[in-house]
Amino acid sequence: MQQVGSLLVWIVLAFLVATWIALFARRLSPQKAGTLWGIVALPVLAFGLYLGLLWAPPDVLMGEVYRIMYVHFPSWIGTGAGYLTAFVCSLLYIRSRDLRFDSWASAGAEIGLVFNATGLITGSIWGRPTWGVWWTWDPRLTWTAIMAVTFAGYLVLRALMEDPEARARASSLVAIIGFATLPIVYFSVRWWRTLHQPQSSPETVDPQMVVALRTMMLAFLLIFGYLLTRRFALAQLRAEAELAALEPDELEMEAAGD
Repeated sequence: MQQVGSLLVWIVLAFLVATWIALFARRLSPQKAGTLWGIVALPVLAFGLYLGLLWAPPDVLMGEVYRIMYVHFPSWIGTGAGYLTAFVCSLLYIRSRDLRFDSWASAGAEIGLVFNATGLITGSIWGRPTWGVWWTWDPRLTWTAIMAVTFAGYLVLRALMEDPEARARASSLVAIIGFATLPIVYFSVRWWRTLHQPQSSPETVDPQMVVALRTMMLAFLLIFGYLLTRRFALAQLRAEAELAALEPDELEMEAAGD
């Protein structure tokens, strides 16, 4: 089973890389790419849950309760992918003023925030039996909450601004600044004394756990890609509707000027 799981991880990883390259090369539309990712995500997720919940051995210290890790950690992979998308596409928008990049950025931020919330919730559930509390103002938890609030503010800002270009400029700056919290969250366990354990490595974890965790990470990346493309399509529809609504107003202003 371990060899099958490892082979699956490499196959799915190659599939992800190939489809992303095809997407960036415009040989594959976002809609088709998202559909492929969604179809592949279902069996990979099911297999990953089987590996993590039934096949992988219990932890020596935490026993069975550690199995929430197979949702908790992949959630942060989705969070990082979402916020990285928002960061990169915000930079591309500032450089090109192409509103399509703004649509990708908003989609990434929104999906990233969903995974961020999932990570906080599962972390709280995991923390109760291991730390004895649902929440503590630990440096990593505090910075993770700040990160979530920052990108929630990003979405609120977008909802409050009507002008598409002004909204894109302002939200791009927020996304770029907000992305700075991501490396702080990652390195917080090294910079400060914290309840949260440092990052583990494959050398310190049971090989079965590694295979199960990597499978779930890829499943969450596939889910992220599917949700990202669907959210991008919705953002594009909204952008087209906004432009269509602005055109009559511009024609009226031109007529009034004449």
